[in-house]
Order: sequence, then C-alpha cells, then structure tokens
Amino acid sequence: MTAYMRIHIISLFPDSIHAYLGESILKRARERKLLVVSVWNPRDYTADKHRKADDRPFGGGPGMVLKAEPILKSVEAALKGGRKQVRGSKKIKIIILSPRGKQFTNAMAAMLAKKNDTLVLIAGRYEGIDARVKKILRAEEISVGPYVLTGGELPALTVLDAIARHIPGVLGKHESLEENRLAAGEVYTRPEVLVYKKKSHKVPKVLLTGHHRKIEEWKGKK
Repeated sequence: MTAYMRIHIISLFPDSIHAYLGESILKRARERKLLVVSVWNPRDYTADKHRKADDRPFGGGPGMVLKAEPILKSVEAALKGGRKQVRGSKKIKIIILSPRGKQFTNAMAAMLAKKNDTLVLIAGRYEGIDARVKKILRAEEISVGPYVLTGGELPALTVLDAIARHIPGVLGKHESLEENRLAAGEVYTRPEVLVYKKKSHKVPKVLLTGHHRKIEEWKGKK
C-alpha cells in the first residue's frame, strides 16, 4: 500500500520529533500508511569525528549558524528513492521553518496537502541556517507565528500536524468536524453544574434544550 503523503523532517534533535509522532492521530495515520514520516539528523552527514553541524557566522555576531553541507546531504538522502512510497502523482515541496518566513495558516496547510506528495521540513536552530541552503534547494521559508522559538522542531511538528489533518482518512468522523468549528467558541461537558471553590458554574440553558437550530445560533454568536 502506498502512502498518501511522505514528510521528511531535518532536525538536530530527532528524539523530540519521534516522541510526538508516537501519539494520537498521527500515530494512527502512520500505522494505517496514510502518512509516512522520516526524521534525518544533519550530524549523520558531517565529515569530522565530532559530528559538528554548526559554525561561527562570517562577518561576526553572536551564536552559531547551521552549516549548509550537512543539511543539503540530509535532504539528498531523504529524497533518494522516497517517492516510491507515496502516490507519486504530484510534487516535492521543501520548507525551512523560520521566524522570517510567510505566516502559516490552515488554508496553507490544506493547499500543501493537496498539491504535494512529498514535503521536506527543515528545522533551524541557533542563529539560523546558512542562506545557501534556501537558494540551492529553492526552499520556502514559513513561520508559525510572530515570535522566536529556540528551534524549528515545534514549528515543524505544527506544520506536519496541520497538514496531516487534511489528508483523506486521517481524521475520524467526529474529529473531522473540528475543521468546520474553528469559529465556535465555548464548549461544555458534564457535570451540568460545576461547583468550584463553593461557587456554581452552570452550562448555558440553550445547550440543554435539544433545540438544534437555537443551539447552532448560540454557537455562532460565541
């Protein structure tokens, strides 16, 4: 059985990626072969015994920069023969997770899932990635928000998770409804009356009526 999509993640810290992939919806998607995810460590493609994948920036400045060659070799290894494991009818997209990139949205996730069968997500670290990586690979920079994180692993997982939800068959019937409930604000569950620190907090009465039209109208206002 061929997978719908294959996603490669290039990361210096693969264990942080594997931990998330082994849970919940993504785990089931991988078990059902709807999604194939591989993690590649640039340190495995270095030439020195210390497996050094970063160096000081030219022109001075604080911090370290990820070297180009280990990342380029990681991507080359990831893509070698990988297309045989996906539906193979569309194209490859290479993305660098960067705070300077284009803002990632749910619409972008849907488009990436529809137009590509193979994605490469490059997780940056430290002061960034040698700019020649983007130029050589013709990669697109994407940001998950207007803030800076310590590394690109969380952004890569965010992008992967959002895209996976748009792969046919990944979401169950109830989970798939979430895509149409993005504007629905408040939700409640049992008990009907929650007593916390001697104060009662009740579920809105309209949710207990069973009147579906009124309930939907209420949800639309929240």
